[in-house]
Amino acid sequence: MTDPRPFPSAPELEDRPEIASEFDELEVDVPRVGIVMGSKSDMPAMEPAGRELDERGIRKETRVMSAHRDPDIVAEYARNARMRGLQAIIAGAGLAAALPGVVAAHTDLPVIGVPLVTATSVGGGLDALLAIAQMPPGVPVACVGVNAARNAAVLAARIIGA
Repeated sequence: MTDPRPFPSAPELEDRPEIASEFDELEVDVPRVGIVMGSKSDMPAMEPAGRELDERGIRKETRVMSAHRDPDIVAEYARNARMRGLQAIIAGAGLAAALPGVVAAHTDLPVIGVPLVTATSVGGGLDALLAIAQMPPGVPVACVGVNAARNAAVLAARIIGA
């Protein structure tokens, strides 16, 4: 017979730290690092992050979501990231490069921004680099070099201690 009570949601677990701490200690086969990007066209620039994580044996998930076109999806992804097992998020974006900051605004996990060069970038990606590096107080985003997705993965591995 199945238990009619629903599985506790994340807010209910937050109110009961003794239960939440038991989940923290479970070894499960879930991704530890999230890789997000604003467009499918960003995939070639972000692939080095995935390869680096694979080489290190760090599980990952990769998603395409736009901070401008899909802000609710980005916010939901970031809010639920810890509950899904993520320990860090790598976010690649070009031009206005809002994605890393929007992700960081909705999670307390470390967020690493990767400024990306696009066909219409200013100064070889300087626009994206400044947008990611110049976050307001309380919304920290680590920032690696332009198109340095591999470095973002190395930093994520160091942050999570892998």
